[in-house]
Amino acid sequence: MSEQIRKAVNYWLKSAKRDQEAANDLLKLKHYHWCLFMWHLVIEKVLKAIIAARNNEHLPIHDLVQLSKRAGLELSQDKIEMLAEATSFNLEARYDSYKRDFYKKATKEYTKKWAGRLDSLYQWLLKQL
Repeated sequence: MSEQIRKAVNYWLKSAKRDQEAANDLLKLKHYHWCLFMWHLVIEKVLKAIIAARNNEHLPIHDLVQLSKRAGLELSQDKIEMLAEATSFNLEARYDSYKRDFYKKATKEYTKKWAGRLDSLYQWLLKQL
């Protein structure tokens, strides 16, 4: 692995780890929709680390399913569904009505369930490097 690729991989992994810590803190603070948004970023960044490690150029997109394809990962249907659901946690450019619906959806139970699932996915993705 070249020095440039190693630096890119390290950048994405360090950033993902910081976001994971923030997601866990947000869950404790009961900021559920922000917790889920941060988990989206964690998964996105580790996927971009995998893409970089495989010497591919990452796409400037936030769709986790598409990024996993670019990374060349072979995923179970369950993991594909998890990535699709987690993609919906990216609220950056969504309409206000979508955001309101998401805030209602981001209950304590829903967020705890998805934080746990995405943490497991994050750990699995790290092993793919």
